[in-house]
Amino acid sequence: MRSTDYLRLTLTSLKSSRLRASLTILGIAIGICAVVLLTTLGEGLRLYVLENFSQFGSRIIAINPGKSQTGGTGGLLASTRPLLVEDAWSLRQLPYAEYVVPVVQGSGAIEFGRRVRYTDIIGTGGDMAAAWRFDVARGRFLADSRGGYPQPWAVLGHKVKQELFAEQNALGQFIRVGGERYRVVGIMAEKGQMLGFDLDDIVYIPVERALSLFNRSGLMEIDVTYRAGTTAEAMAERVRQRLIARHGVEDFSLITQDEMMRSLDRILAILTVAIGGLGGISLVVGAIGIITIMVTTVHERRAEIGLLRAIGATQRQIMWLFLGEAVLLALIGGVVGILFSGLTLGLLTLAMPTLPIQLSSFYLLLALLLSALVGLISGVLPARRAAGLNPVLALQSE
Repeated sequence: MRSTDYLRLTLTSLKSSRLRASLTILGIAIGICAVVLLTTLGEGLRLYVLENFSQFGSRIIAINPGKSQTGGTGGLLASTRPLLVEDAWSLRQLPYAEYVVPVVQGSGAIEFGRRVRYTDIIGTGGDMAAAWRFDVARGRFLADSRGGYPQPWAVLGHKVKQELFAEQNALGQFIRVGGERYRVVGIMAEKGQMLGFDLDDIVYIPVERALSLFNRSGLMEIDVTYRAGTTAEAMAERVRQRLIARHGVEDFSLITQDEMMRSLDRILAILTVAIGGLGGISLVVGAIGIITIMVTTVHERRAEIGLLRAIGATQRQIMWLFLGEAVLLALIGGVVGILFSGLTLGLLTLAMPTLPIQLSSFYLLLALLLSALVGLISGVLPARRAAGLNPVLALQSE
């Protein structure tokens, strides 16, 4: 039997049962569409999150206070000694250190005249804008406070400035931050949101004043950015040795940007696969539909199978005939599902331009292969049943 004969017999069979074939194709199309949509949105979300994290730079080491250690009794001993501002300034002297950013974060009332806005307050140093790649739209950022106790200066995020001052010039004006009087020296450029956190709704003040404002003894984090010419591991070791020399013990935790990105990428990749797996449940319904229609087809075409066997068709040829029919049904469903998912993604892009959509040719090809695999697996048992029919008994069923 030639390939053209296989194709002609398969198409003739599908035409003779259009309604059943259409319903089966629809079932596979819905399953493939669900897989493509969910994996595409999941992949888009993964790249969106990674892009948002990488906008702060790729050569960053974050230092946090406290380190969990295993004690001699088998329990966990947690060290919570604070990180000091002096620790941050000492790290600035390390080889390859570019910027050092001490961070204290809280929230409070920001007042100007009769206007009050409750927002996030970040205490930091003069390196923060350059280290985190934040642009200052007007004025300047905070001054370097290593020479002594800093001036009561504040830098406003774009949204805070709009809410408190509208179109009025904010530079040089006095505001109250947590009840204390500050002079506005800068306005940040509009930055947008990152993972639901509004980067424009922040007020920046000197870190020493933030420690006093929030009644904290130590920093929440120190970020160190380093120049090209060294590795993240080597720079992290320099930071570790410097802080051990100052504290006497390793009572802090280090994590590099590379480690953060790798961990985040693994988590989001697993999430994308899991989301795609949920969509794959729809394919089970389509697979059941293929099995049902193929079993019915085998029963209805017993006489045809007997005739093919009588004129010389082998069991293998009969099996491939029905198996090819199942795969063809699944592939048509896969193509329809991909076209429908493409249309849906296009409409979503028009309706919500900010939605992170990343259509990957890899996932499209994977969807087609998956549909063919579903057809192959679903058609095996009916095809073997057709091939195993006794030709004499099959002809008598007419």
